[in-house]
Amino acid sequence: MSLGKRIQEQREALGLSQAALAKLLGVSQSTVGNYEAGISFPKEEVMLRLFDCLETDPNTLFRDSFREGGRVPTHSEQQLLEGYRGLSPRGKETVRSVVDALCAYRDEVEESRSGREPRVIPLYRSPAAAGYAAPVFGEDFDSIPVTEDVPQAAEFAVRIQGDSMAPYIPDGSVAYVNRDPLGPGDVGIFWVDGDMFCKQYYKDPAGVVYLFSLNRARADADIVLLPGSSRGLVCFGRVIMHALPLPGKA
Repeated sequence: MSLGKRIQEQREALGLSQAALAKLLGVSQSTVGNYEAGISFPKEEVMLRLFDCLETDPNTLFRDSFREGGRVPTHSEQQLLEGYRGLSPRGKETVRSVVDALCAYRDEVEESRSGREPRVIPLYRSPAAAGYAAPVFGEDFDSIPVTEDVPQAAEFAVRIQGDSMAPYIPDGSVAYVNRDPLGPGDVGIFWVDGDMFCKQYYKDPAGVVYLFSLNRARADADIVLLPGSSRGLVCFGRVIMHALPLPGKA
């Protein structure tokens, strides 16, 4: 299901009309209609308000883009969560005790199995131009096991092409990614105006967002997004690697 269909589905689940959602977002009703039809994509500031207005998060709206629906709460799981939130403190403690006991039993059963299969994550594999992260929206992927050579915190992986992140992320190498929040200097996987990039992130006090190439010989591939810009920006995750200095701050 596309992002637009997810927006429509969540809006209708909350009983909101397009006009009501448009008013909450500060946009026109036709703009909301364009989002849902896939004609246009919400700007960064609108996307942030959209998560709040629809009472949802990026993982839910973009879950089909990653093809990782198993990691996103199902409708039944969301109902259980809502039921838990409505319990008294004593009721919540009872639920936690039952869940802890079941989890302990599950762990004992798993430990008793010989040759247990490792966890697998998707490795997205479409070709991309120099400096681009090779997968994301609706692209094919391979499943790879999370062995000792793969960071245990990895939730998915992307194959990087080009030299704009060399030598830290060489051409053709695999970057392992999770969805931890980004801090200044972190490397992330970004959607900018329909294209995917692997870049180092920084946002200055004035609200200007910089997406830097780690290879400063490829500074021409840097991306700068000014406050109020019509350009769209979405972060899909943080690349798991040691912190690196920002350009000019080494």
